[in-house]
Amino acid sequence: MDTSRPLVVTLPARPTRDEVARLCAELGTGPPGVVVCDVAALAPADLTAVDALARLKLAAGRGGHRIRFDGAGPELRALLLLTGLDGTLGL
Repeated sequence: MDTSRPLVVTLPARPTRDEVARLCAELGTGPPGVVVCDVAALAPADLTAVDALARLKLAAGRGGHRIRFDGAGPELRALLLLTGLDGTLGL
């Protein structure tokens, strides 16, 4: 991964466990860098979406990456606030 440019990943509206596992595995390869994860399509904002974001955050950290989640809608932000993960996930 070119560390001068961020790796950009886009989550689909309803990411499956396999899709999240694949993205997490990809974050374990290559040199550390910045990852931008577009979460605008996540709908509905539910605990499955929160689980996906938490898994990606953990995988990025293990790989030495800094991950930023962009495009979170108000429902997802409210759910992350309710779960106490808004600060942890950097939204």
